Amino acid sequence: MKLFKKYTEITGKRWDQSVARGTIIIPWHRLGGCWLVKRRYHALLHQLSLGLLITLTGCGGSPDGLLLPVDVGILPGRRIDILVATTRSSIGVTNGQMFTGERGRGLAFADIAISIPPNGARQIGEVQLPDTAPGNPQKHFVTLSANRIDEAEALKRFHARIATTPKRRALVFVHGYNTSFSDAVFRFAQIVNDTNSPMVPILFTWPSRGKLLAYTYDRESANYSRDALESVLQSLAKDPSVGEIAILAHSMGNWVTLEALRQMAIRNKTLPKKMTNIMLAAPDVDFDVFRLQIASIQSSSQYPPVTLFVSQDDGALALSSRIWGSTARLGSINPQAEPYKAEIERAHINVIDLTDVKNGGSLGHGKFAESPEIVQLIGRRLASGQVLSDDKSGFGDKVSNTVMSAAGVVGSAAGLVVSAPIAIVDRRTRDNLSDKFEELGTNATDLGRVVK
Repeated sequence: MKLFKKYTEITGKRWDQSVARGTIIIPWHRLGGCWLVKRRYHALLHQLSLGLLITLTGCGGSPDGLLLPVDVGILPGRRIDILVATTRSSIGVTNGQMFTGERGRGLAFADIAISIPPNGARQIGEVQLPDTAPGNPQKHFVTLSANRIDEAEALKRFHARIATTPKRRALVFVHGYNTSFSDAVFRFAQIVNDTNSPMVPILFTWPSRGKLLAYTYDRESANYSRDALESVLQSLAKDPSVGEIAILAHSMGNWVTLEALRQMAIRNKTLPKKMTNIMLAAPDVDFDVFRLQIASIQSSSQYPPVTLFVSQDDGALALSSRIWGSTARLGSINPQAEPYKAEIERAHINVIDLTDVKNGGSLGHGKFAESPEIVQLIGRRLASGQVLSDDKSGFGDKVSNTVMSAAGVVGSAAGLVVSAPIAIVDRRTRDNLSDKFEELGTNATDLGRVVK
């Protein structure tokens, strides 16, 4: 009866048999609420696995204002300095936002310093953010400085840092889908800190809106940004101050990365020798498309070793595969099964299968960054200049990683219903869902309503 009373309070309508006949009540006991879904969509929800959708959360849920600098006095933990190259727009930013999820004109640059809490206050692999800004530096990631700079200043600061870095190494990170600018910054800061490898961190961040239902917009933004990423990589390759370049891509960021490398290989007929490691973590890329991309990359006279992190228990990629109608997403293949095994061996790709690693959230999204063993393994290999490979890592036949891609068929009611139950998980996703209802001109009570 409590649920029916809540329904009346929220909708202003009386719960009766006419409502009951058209509505399915899906209780969320741990969250103290429920989702009311029109009966005609219930089969679709069941097909896409309700259990998966309950736990699915995006990476765009951090509170606002976290990039506002905080005066911490004596630094309690470690400082991570990150140079940023981005195709995001800065038009219309709010205080402490710096860049939005909209597309900018050309490349923009920034320099950001993040304070990491002391080792005793956090677990390796965790990004500890406060519920509200600015946070406590003793236990949260907080911003020490955040400045937009022009290209000349970015190069000046890069050269100053690379000159004092062992082997003059640079690490380029390309994030995935549903990632706001601040989320990309804090995740990369965590990776840099936890790998503990001496490198100059460079974040390439493309215009993801950081909204669960903006999947197709993000995909087009990834396409929009491949030329810009190629430009960044070309500049690093030609810079005599750079000794080594490593690339780490995650989720949909693998699409941007593979396309940029493919273009670079075709344009230059080769890839630079100083490019020593390409790491593809849980790629949200169709396997057949990847075969063509890697063939173009490896048709060049020189190409770097490629390491692929996969996880067969990646729930998000399973959902992505179903939405795309794809036979397989690259990040969730079984590398011991055909036709994948033969293709991987032909391309001489090092595969780290993380299926048995039980980190990375309930969907196994972020094992490469969130598993202490894996993120430290990456750091050790990068520091030593070794290629990441399964036999050297000591994890045996089963090791794996996965991605931050998720469901989202933008512009369709089906896509909304697929993602709807997620909206009760966090405030930002609820807001995003409300935005999408309005964009489609659909009454929220016609598809469902959160009862809190």
